Amino acid sequence: MSFLRPTTQILRTAVLRVSARPPRCLASRPTLSPFLGHPRHASKKSAKSTADFVPGSKQPITDEAAREEYARAEEKMKTAVEWFRKECAGVETRATGRVTPAVLDPVRVNLDGREVRLVEVATVGVRDGSTLLVTVFDEQNMKEVEKGLYDSKLPNIVPQRYDARTIRIPIPKPTVESNLALVNAAARQSEDVRVQIRKAHQAKARRYALPLPILVLTGPQFQKLVDRQIAEVDKIVADLKKSRLPI
Repeated sequence: MSFLRPTTQILRTAVLRVSARPPRCLASRPTLSPFLGHPRHASKKSAKSTADFVPGSKQPITDEAAREEYARAEEKMKTAVEWFRKECAGVETRATGRVTPAVLDPVRVNLDGREVRLVEVATVGVRDGSTLLVTVFDEQNMKEVEKGLYDSKLPNIVPQRYDARTIRIPIPKPTVESNLALVNAAARQSEDVRVQIRKAHQAKARRYALPLPILVLTGPQFQKLVDRQIAEVDKIVADLKKSRLPI
């Protein structure tokens, strides 16, 4: 049995070394995740705070198709707003009592199923500073021109046929009531402009068939654009009321 002595000596030495080590506290060891196989506290390093998230309305539009769609929608909305701004400028001119041919700019005449501007079928002049004279190029279009003047529903515009080619339109002096009618007409018109603005993006999206993910991701930016343009329309109406209506 002498050949077992070296082995016995080796085992005795190993036991003494292990027993000489200080005991290790299990609580000091990091707890392993049964799924990840690494300490749980390591996952805290990859966690993100909610402060790192950027609202959708402030995120830049990175998709090329979405950028093009945004630009088209913005252009269409701005065109509608600028058109309304010019209309309100004409309203303010009429409310001040100044008689100019621009008063009849909104009038459209239906010829052969298509609408044309009044200045395309007639001339508009001013007489005595208080009367508009509409002279039709072709007397055959007289009835259509008269109908266009009535259908425009411009406040205080009452056409009077003077001869086969001429229509007189006396413009009364402005009053509080007439100014109120002008402002109310502009306010009703502003509702149509708001509808056009809201429909601008939807119409373009249907036309260009943007993928649903693009519409979802860019929705906040488009809504912000719509809100901004509608706020501009509201400001135009508010400024008109402030300048033309008594407090």
